[in-house]
This record gives sequence, structure tokens and C-alpha cells, in this order.
Amino acid sequence: MKRHDKLAETIPYGSLGILTLESSRGMGEKVNDYIVGWRAKRAKRHAAASSFAGYNKESFMIDCACPRFGSGEAKGIIRESVRGDDLYILVDVCNYSLTYTVCGHTNHMSPDDHYQDLKRIIAAVGGKARRITVIMPFLYESRQHRRSARESLDCALALQELTQMGVESIITFDAHDPRVQNAIPLKSFETVQPAYQFIKALLKNVPDLKVDTEHLMVISPDEGAMSRAVYYANVLGIDIGMFYKRRDYSKIVDGRNPIIAHEFLGSDLEGKDVIIIDDMISSGESMIDVATELKHRKANRIFVAATFGLFTNGMEKFDEAYDKGLIDNILTTNLVYQPEEVLSRSYYINVDMSKYVALLIDTLNHDQSISELLNPAERIHDVLKKYGKI
Repeated sequence: MKRHDKLAETIPYGSLGILTLESSRGMGEKVNDYIVGWRAKRAKRHAAASSFAGYNKESFMIDCACPRFGSGEAKGIIRESVRGDDLYILVDVCNYSLTYTVCGHTNHMSPDDHYQDLKRIIAAVGGKARRITVIMPFLYESRQHRRSARESLDCALALQELTQMGVESIITFDAHDPRVQNAIPLKSFETVQPAYQFIKALLKNVPDLKVDTEHLMVISPDEGAMSRAVYYANVLGIDIGMFYKRRDYSKIVDGRNPIIAHEFLGSDLEGKDVIIIDDMISSGESMIDVATELKHRKANRIFVAATFGLFTNGMEKFDEAYDKGLIDNILTTNLVYQPEEVLSRSYYINVDMSKYVALLIDTLNHDQSISELLNPAERIHDVLKKYGKI
């Protein structure tokens, strides 16, 4: 029995409503299509599913918008009733492609703008929903998760603000530091790892990949990504290596201390394929530096996997790295905005997360545990068997 079919004999917590802000409209439509299809099949086969009012709809997406005035100010509008609904709000705070006009000037939307629109939509709900869950794949201000000087704690403040507005649960993906959930200890906070989807996409696109200690190794590009790399190494049964960054703490360049060198800790890399695992690719300088160091140590093919591909400085550096043979493939998810500039690259592998998000929403709406979805070890072993790797 498929995982989503197990929900057929349970009753939803409330009528499902999916509110997708403009920033995540594409993802929201895919998620909605999955749930509509699953529930249509369940309603035909199971009495419990067919008896619940509003269980089987043509669409669960609720019409909402955040129009702006000429001054740049905005308001949230929900154009249909949400009373008693179990609402799931999707927002992509990294979608810089959207614009608005301020006194005749065009502004690109920043994470701050998207976060304000999220609050506007929650305010428009007006407390009428039965439950509100925010799905924010890239956690707003998650890179500012702790103090290292006299600084603001933006991520913690945002989480507290959302829960004070009535949000019951927050779901994010691969949080920069999951300990930020300590800011809201009495509310539900889940950080989801896309490990299964990465491994599945890699096996599908690189059929000759050998998954064993003699041919494959997982690399953490810094100490912060070590826990991710350890998980991949354990479920795949392979070795791990780690780089740590030596920084110049006397300078600050683009808001951070510049990296002087990458130092490696791990076993011999010669002739091995390598998977570099991290939460995000920002400018990409660190990833390319790590790939260069790996090539100096005679690594074979290098695959870069990051949950969020921001590519803040464009793709030219990655094109050069690919042409030089430093990297073979880059894998990132569609949890954040992907410009055509990225999707068109021959070495780029797009990891689609829409079905997974749909499973999370459908399971939570049935008020069932998502623990199986959060720990994909069994599914990873199944996909390894499917591709004949174990």
C-alpha cells in the first residue's frame, strides 16, 4: 500500500485549505494537483473518505493576494471563507523575481517583503481558521540564527511573531541551525531533510554510480554541515570527510569574515567519486574552493548537492568549474525560485520536492504522524535496491 493510501480510513482535522503566496505559486499548484488526485481515488474506494464534506474537491487552493498601493504599501486579501479550515500557507522568501512599484520605481521583492506578505495573509485570516501551518522551505533570516556580537536575532524574533499571530506549526527544510526552534519551545517546528530525494535523483541521473566505501565518499564542506554528511554516510554505508574553514577574523567582507583556506580531515580520496552535501549554495565560492581541493587530492567525479540553490552571483563561476572538470553535477531543489538561467545548464539536476510537500500536508491534515516522512532511511534503502546498489 502506498504511503498516502494509508490515510483513507482516517478523518481530516478540518477542511483542507492551501494558501500559496505569489512567491510559491508554482510549487503550490503541483502540491494541489497531487492531493486532488489522491483524494479523488480515495473517495471512490473508501467510505470514510467519501463521507467527509469537502474531502474531494477540484482544488484546495484558496484565492488570496497581496496587492500594493502606489506608495509600495500593501494589504492581504483572502477572497473566500476559511472559517473552520485547516490552513497551510506556502511562502518562498527567496523569490527575487517578483517586483512591485514604489512611486514609479520598480523594486524586486526581498525576503523582508515576502515575510511581511505572509503576516498580511495570516492577519487576513482573522483567527477564523481551525489551525494554521506555515510551510516556509527557506527559513526567513535563518542565517542570522545566533549572536556573535551585539547583533539582532532576526530568525528567533520572526518565529515568535508568527506563533503570537496564531500559527500552530512551522515546517521548514534543512534549517541552517535547527536549534533556532528553542525560540518557540511550546509550538511545533519541523526541519525536513531532502536526503531521499537527493539520492533518488543522483541514482537516476548517474546510473554508473557505485555506492560503496571503495568508490564513493560524502564530504562536508564545513563543520556546520557535518550532521547532514554523517546521516548520508550512515544510510549509504560509506566514508565521510570534512573541510574546515580558516577565516580572517580581522576583516569583514560582504557581511562575513573572508576564508583564507580550506583544511581537509578524512581518508584517502584518490579515484573516488565524491558527494558534497550542504544546506545552500549562495555565491558558490566555498563549493568551488572545496571542489578544487578535492581535485588536488585526486578525487574522481564531484557531485554538489544543496537544498537551496540561491546562486547569488550567477552561474558563470559554475560554468567555468564544469568546463575545467572540477564539478560534474549540481543538485538543488525546487523549494526556492529557480531561474531559467539555472534550469538550462546541462550539468544541473533539478530535485522536485512537490510530491513530498503534498505528502506532508495530506498527512498533517489527517492529523497523523509525519515521523516516517521525516526519517527516510527505509525509503533510501528501497531506492538503492531498486537501482541495484545494495
